[in-house]
Amino acid sequence: MTEHLILPDGYSFVPPGKIANVETRLEMLARPAEKAPHPPAESLSLQRLHSPSIADYRALFRAVGEEWMWVSRLEMEEEKLTAILSEPLVEIYRLTDDGREIGMLELDFREAGECELTFFGLVSDAIGKGAGRFMMNHAIELAWSRPIRRFWVHTCTHDSQAALPFYCRSGFVPYATLVEVSDDPRLTGLVPRHVAPHAPLIEP
Repeated sequence: MTEHLILPDGYSFVPPGKIANVETRLEMLARPAEKAPHPPAESLSLQRLHSPSIADYRALFRAVGEEWMWVSRLEMEEEKLTAILSEPLVEIYRLTDDGREIGMLELDFREAGECELTFFGLVSDAIGKGAGRFMMNHAIELAWSRPIRRFWVHTCTHDSQAALPFYCRSGFVPYATLVEVSDDPRLTGLVPRHVAPHAPLIEP
């Protein structure tokens, strides 16, 4: 397991140009009990993307995550990203509504006995309409169809405030909190300056 620095009690100064992000990690250690089915809209469809191009993948990644400063796959070297996109143990799905892309789901089975819900999100105008529950139900079924012992996910303070309670309602339980300090991607050009107004932009 990766070693992490333990922060001292009290306040820690974050330099201008940097952002602090509090991450919550959650896990599910058994398949949840089946609930009454949530009738999906007939227009919703979840499709697996097999070895998508970097351009197509990043376009979907931006459409879903730019507002929440998802940047890990934007700054990743193309060679490394290509390897992930073509990895059989990484499953990438897109959610469409009448053919329009409105969400993405990524499952990583590379760690034996585990599945990480690496990315899960919807475009902003699809939130709160049942599409997230439809996609999560599929994610849980896909994950536990494999011989895993643990299904886990992380969310953070850059994400929608609805994300954490949604994961908890879905059966995940928080088990760890981490703090990350990094360059503000709105200042490095990875994402537009106007995104994520919930996170103050403080220039150096």
